[in-house]
Amino acid sequence: MTVEKHGLYIGIERKDNSYMLSLRAVGKLTHEDYEIINPLIDSALAGVKEPLVNVFIDATELKGWELRAAWDDFKLGLKHGNQFRKIAILGNKKWQDYAAKVAGWFISGESKYFEKEQQAVDWLAD
Repeated sequence: MTVEKHGLYIGIERKDNSYMLSLRAVGKLTHEDYEIINPLIDSALAGVKEPLVNVFIDATELKGWELRAAWDDFKLGLKHGNQFRKIAILGNKKWQDYAAKVAGWFISGESKYFEKEQQAVDWLAD
């Protein structure tokens, strides 16, 4: 039996007064993945009021979401969207570019898709 790896990995960096939330999505995400990661994200962002947070999402290993997990992702964006200055999505699939554009509708900041990590990091630093 083959077990397929899936989940979300999270990291938070602080440089002076700026914050970077890093996420790496792997496999096909489930509702159970979000039940674990949402409280961590909520806790991490609870104390951050100003400045806004930059987000780096590595989606190069993301295969998609189960339906309920897609809804969880949408709710997460609505809940914290006003705390994000920029969201850079690193990917390798055309649908991820579309997802970045749709994300821009639900956050107060900008979102943009990249195929090269250094370009994403440079854009977030501006």
